[in-house]
Amino acid sequence: MALNMTVVNLKAIVLGHWVLTIWACMGGALQWLPASYQWCNFSVLAVGVWAVAHKDSVDALFMFLAGMTISILLDIIHFAIYYGRSIQLQNAEPPIRDEFRFAVGMAILNLILKPFTCLLLYQMYRERGGEMYMNFDVAQERYGPLDSSTEIPAPPQPVPPPPQQQKGPSYMYQDVP
Repeated sequence: MALNMTVVNLKAIVLGHWVLTIWACMGGALQWLPASYQWCNFSVLAVGVWAVAHKDSVDALFMFLAGMTISILLDIIHFAIYYGRSIQLQNAEPPIRDEFRFAVGMAILNLILKPFTCLLLYQMYRERGGEMYMNFDVAQERYGPLDSSTEIPAPPQPVPPPPQQQKGPSYMYQDVP
């Protein structure tokens, strides 16, 4: 039984980010990252598991790619807000300080690897048959003719108005043979 290389790579991506996210969330009672960081990253990884389970699904891989892209921005926001608040952990006793430094290092490594992961996911998305069209040309004609002929038909002629009724009794206007 031959394994598809794309699926093996996708499994490695999900597993690698899962381990790095767990290490980033270490700290027991002294966690420096909030629960929103965990929810964001583990939700994206759950969609990654969906993409692994459905090997031919373009939608699952696109959702994983979109979630991974959004999580890059959210991770930056989390680090900017919560790293400064955890300054007391940097001055704590050596075991706690070392655990904090390890967790921060794994969170930063996870963030650094995410853009490369997005490139790999995009390549896998294209291999599965997905296409992204981004057209910013507003001058382009939005609708075209449905048939393949290049001749544009003439507009229909207006309908002539109905004949006017003649005044007088109807027997006067009948044709007599």
